[in-house]
Amino acid sequence: MIPAPSPSLNPAAYLKDHLRVFLEPALPGPVLDLACGDGHNGVFLACKGLPVLCWDRSSEALDRARELARAHGVNLDFRQVDLEKEGVNPLPEDSCGGILVFRYLHRPLIPCIRKALKRGGVLMYETFTVEQSKFGKPHNPDFLLKPGELYSWFEDWEVLACFEGIEEAPRRAVAQILCRKPDP
Repeated sequence: MIPAPSPSLNPAAYLKDHLRVFLEPALPGPVLDLACGDGHNGVFLACKGLPVLCWDRSSEALDRARELARAHGVNLDFRQVDLEKEGVNPLPEDSCGGILVFRYLHRPLIPCIRKALKRGGVLMYETFTVEQSKFGKPHNPDFLLKPGELYSWFEDWEVLACFEGIEEAPRRAVAQILCRKPDP
């Protein structure tokens, strides 16, 4: 009997393009894939040998992420977490060597992200801007970045890459930042 092929990984292009930042030098702790969804980005990094935490509110998404990890023979730490619980910081301070955030925005979480990353750690953040409503969902301004907003949150860090505009295939309006928390 021929085994079924493993489901293919489909990590974000931004992550694939900047993978080297997560591999060398070694990060000062695990990578947190925040609001991980189906886990493609976290499983991709785990396949590269990194310790990865996958957190999401959806148990169904986490089940799919677990299955993807099993199919690729990697172990990750999965946790169901409500990232939007008012008045609660769900992210332990100085706990992560890297944080990934894709297609997710909850503004009250930004100070928590800043505190959770260890000095010298790396943040990769990509989400939609207000221009996205021209191309499709989301339309709610609570989930769309204003011009320059993402950069303004991390401009005091070492910015390694930054983009805000229209991406193709699929066509979407995004802001992206890759930055390192200062290590004085």
